[in-house]
Amino acid sequence: MLDRSHNAAPLPPEIARRRTFAIISHPDAGKTTLTEKFLLYGGAIQMAGQVRAKGEARRTRSDFMQMEKDRGISVSASAMSFDYGGWRFNLVDTPGHSDFSEDTYRTLTAVDAAIMVIDGAKGVESQTRKLFEVCRLRDLPILTFCNKMDRESRETFEIIDEIQENLAIDVTPASWPIGVGRDFIGSYDMLNDRLELMARADRNKRAESVKIAGLDDPKLAEHVPPQLLEKLREEVEMARALLPAFDRQAFLDGTMTPIWFGSAINSFGVKDLMDGIGGFGPLPQPQSAEPRQIGPEEKTVAGFVFKVQANMDPKHRDRVAFVRLASGHFERGMKLHHVRSKKPMAITNPVLFLAADRELAEEAWAGDIIGIPNHGQLRIGDTLTEGEAIRVTGIPSFAPELLQNIRAGDPMKAKHLDKALMQFAEEGAAKVFKPMIGSGFVVGVVGQLQFEVLASRIELEYGLPVRFEPSQFTSARWVHGPKDAIEKFVNSNKGHIAHDNDGDVVYLTRLQWDIDRIERDFPDLRLSATKEMQGE
Repeated sequence: MLDRSHNAAPLPPEIARRRTFAIISHPDAGKTTLTEKFLLYGGAIQMAGQVRAKGEARRTRSDFMQMEKDRGISVSASAMSFDYGGWRFNLVDTPGHSDFSEDTYRTLTAVDAAIMVIDGAKGVESQTRKLFEVCRLRDLPILTFCNKMDRESRETFEIIDEIQENLAIDVTPASWPIGVGRDFIGSYDMLNDRLELMARADRNKRAESVKIAGLDDPKLAEHVPPQLLEKLREEVEMARALLPAFDRQAFLDGTMTPIWFGSAINSFGVKDLMDGIGGFGPLPQPQSAEPRQIGPEEKTVAGFVFKVQANMDPKHRDRVAFVRLASGHFERGMKLHHVRSKKPMAITNPVLFLAADRELAEEAWAGDIIGIPNHGQLRIGDTLTEGEAIRVTGIPSFAPELLQNIRAGDPMKAKHLDKALMQFAEEGAAKVFKPMIGSGFVVGVVGQLQFEVLASRIELEYGLPVRFEPSQFTSARWVHGPKDAIEKFVNSNKGHIAHDNDGDVVYLTRLQWDIDRIERDFPDLRLSATKEMQGE
């Protein structure tokens, strides 16, 4: 458990203005549109709506892989930095598709808060619940955005109840919707006593804001039709009686979520949400590490790799390690200590991301996310410091739920396949196991769609058609225990043994019976479904 109380020491102003967060949602809840509106308000893009446009313009700023463009889903979490209202926002996009939940899990280790986007008509969906549980494991503060209020949606109280019951978190309304579907005209900002009106004519236009003196202000009648006004007054009075008031500490502890109602496509409610993140979202937080946690106010630089993305630029076979800075003030050209290899690394070309665009990062502060191009030296879970042997913890790797054998279409190119698979394993895109007996590799993933993505990327990036074939194995477990016990175990189970890309011993299983048998016959050994990401 992190000690968040240490923020007693004031942070340098540059660090204190950082807000680093992820957006999580079920597919189709409108996350990509919301991301785009954030960039629009941050002045990072001039015109939103590329998501809806045809052809090349369809490429949203945060979806840069070919497969994502074809399918319209985000399968690789990318980072974006931009300024808004005196704050520096670092937004990390997460894959919405459930097949990519591991990537999302690791992304959430690199942020200080999460925005949960839900669809007003559908409420809390299965994927949202899964992602939310990950946030709870880390006590992440959560802001909720109920999207698509301009379409037919559920009753406001029903949505709030569902979140409270399903996710076991207190919900406090930051805004209250006025009307619904075609009658949706805006919302009442409960935190600042303002009327927010939506412009339907121009989707990129910001909402008009009217300062009022409470819900009895006669000015309200000039903007809100009588029947909607009566309903608004009634509902807000009920909400104030039944729901808790906003409590910043409860929000920071992850036990209360403020909810905004809006329509991302119509740019409505987005600015209020952004003001909420800036105004009471968490500052950069301490990072759990061994042998001690890292505080953001520390003078020396420390950071960790939470994601590796290969071939972001198809013209250069590059690999970029996404690094979350945990402390200090980083400057380009700095020599940092790579804790796993114990070697120094000069960071000469660090980049800041504006989605697919990148620019050289001359400097960065704790809370920022920078990309470090490298040729495979950096792996997920690696820590970079100014010399101290400290290792960031809590970045997991999960056992795959689906296993298949992979073969190169052209047997002469099998060597190239080895190289491609090692790259994807280090990137965290799949587990790659080399069985002790027989040739070839077994590839493990969390969801079926990942096999398609892998096949398409291997062909696209390496010119290598491959085919996946069913495997006799259904799951994999890492083997832990005394060295001699592992050796004895390996020798008597060769047909089930493989090694992962770090060289660690993996036991491939067909049935639960296999696991039970090992636990019975080899009591000294532990079979584990997760592995801490760190090069030992």
